Amino acid sequence: THSLPPGLEYLNQLDRIIIHQQVELLEAILGTETSSKYEIKNHLGQRVYFAVEENNCFDRNLCSPIRSFTIRIADNTGREVITVNRPLRCNSCWFPCFLQELEVQSPPGTVAGYVVQNWDPFLPKFTIQNESKEDVLKIIGPYATCGCFEDVDFEVKALNEMSTIGKISKYWSGFVNNVFTNTANFGIQVPVDLDVRIKAVMIGACFLIDLMFFENSLDEL
Repeated sequence: THSLPPGLEYLNQLDRIIIHQQVELLEAILGTETSSKYEIKNHLGQRVYFAVEENNCFDRNLCSPIRSFTIRIADNTGREVITVNRPLRCNSCWFPCFLQELEVQSPPGTVAGYVVQNWDPFLPKFTIQNESKEDVLKIIGPYATCGCFEDVDFEVKALNEMSTIGKISKYWSGFVNNVFTNTANFGIQVPVDLDVRIKAVMIGACFLIDLMFFENSLDEL
């Protein structure tokens, strides 16, 4: 196997990854969005990475949830190890030319893979691709992503869409012991031996799913 991108060794032994959004006090008081911040944790609730979304206020307040963004993910020493880039694209289920795409880099500047939305009349569907744009996995969501504050699962499947090997879950308030608060949380479950680059791309997929389907969820908690 070729060498791991620096910083991704933290993902090597993980089969569960938790993404926990930090709600800014200013945002909670004023009701306006500031730059999103996230903690990325292992199943024990220990922080592995932290992430910050970069964009401008115009994008956040006027273009949401179709806005472009860059999410910079750093390890606990502050070293940036993953960059997630998403260009500005219109969001429409009727026009396949507006399907969403996201690029994940690790290390920053080197493509690790892509998340590409697939057109489907009924279900949210995405393809995970490697750095060569070769298809690796599929992600298939439910008919309804508004779960009325119940957990919502997006299944991670083999390319034939028959066997399920994992899932990306939107957890609502009250999830798992005292490690987590009432803010939006996501969980990623994948095989422990999945290529760490693809695990990094799965983190990017999580951010894209959050933006597309749950962007306003914090306002309702």
